[in-house]
Amino acid sequence: MVKHNPFAFLNKFSVAVFAVLKPLGIWGLGGLALLDSGLIPIPGSMDGVIVGYVHEQPHKFFLYTLMAAAASTLGSLIPFYIGRAGGELFLLKRINRERYERMRDRFERQEFIAILIPSIGPPPTPLKLFQFAAGVFEMKVGAFVLATFTGKFLQYLTFSLLTIWLGPAIFPRISQAIHHHANLTLSLIGVLLLLVVLWVIRKVFDRRKGLALPVDEELSND
Repeated sequence: MVKHNPFAFLNKFSVAVFAVLKPLGIWGLGGLALLDSGLIPIPGSMDGVIVGYVHEQPHKFFLYTLMAAAASTLGSLIPFYIGRAGGELFLLKRINRERYERMRDRFERQEFIAILIPSIGPPPTPLKLFQFAAGVFEMKVGAFVLATFTGKFLQYLTFSLLTIWLGPAIFPRISQAIHHHANLTLSLIGVLLLLVVLWVIRKVFDRRKGLALPVDEELSND
C-alpha cells in the first residue's frame, strides 16, 4: 500500500500554481502573494518572487510592491479569521484560563506593533502565528489590515530597492546567512524594529495632553 505524504502533495501543488501564475505579470504576482499569505506557501518565499519581478522590470518596482502588499494583506485575513472562529478553544486546551487572559491583555496593549513587526520580518518569521493570535484576541479588523499592509509594504519595498541598487545576486547570500543564524537574526530584527517603532510613536503621541504609552504605564506601575 502506497502512503501519500500530504506535505509532498502540497509542495507539488504550490510548485504547479507558481508555474501557472508567475508568467501573468503583476496579476500573477498578486495571486502568488494571496496564496502565500493564506494557507498555501509558495516555493522559496515572496521576497524571492519580488526580487525576480523587479529584476526583470525595475521600472515597475512600486506597482509590484503595492500589489504584493495588498494581496498579502488580503490573504492574511484567512489565518486571522480562523483564529477568531475557533482559536480561543484551541489555546484553552493547551493553557489555563489565567495564562490565556494575561496573553490577551499583553497583546491588546501592543497589538498594532505585535502585527507590524513580524509583517516586516523576512522568513523564517512565524507571521501566520501572530495573525492567528490577532484573530484569537479579537484585534479590530481595520487595525489588523493597516498593520499588516504597512509591514508587508515596507518589507517588499526594501527588497525591491536593494534589488535595483545591488542586484539580485546578494539575496541568496542573505537568505543563507539568515537560515544559518535564524534565532540571532530574528532577535536582532525584533529589537531594532521595536526601537524604531517606539521612537516613532513617542514622536506622534501628544504628551501635552497627558497621554502615555502603554510601555510607560507598565514601567511606572512596576
